[in-house]
Amino acid sequence: MRVKDHQVDARGLSCPMPLLKAKQAINKMAVGEVLEVLATDAGSQRDFAAFARQSGHRLLLSESKGNEFHYLIEKSA
Repeated sequence: MRVKDHQVDARGLSCPMPLLKAKQAINKMAVGEVLEVLATDAGSQRDFAAFARQSGHRLLLSESKGNEFHYLIEKSA
């Protein structure tokens, strides 16, 4: 599995904050770097899948661990 370069801890935040915090982090990253996002909002699953499709960034991982959701997103050009 790819190693994360950056992390956003959005646990406890409601939609749309996990996605907004991830977008802010991705904007500061270099192409090819990987962002890990930790969230507790179940709606984030839908949000991150749609974001990856629309933005062109690669969603490398989308999984739930108990009440948490973990995502790995690779920044594309």
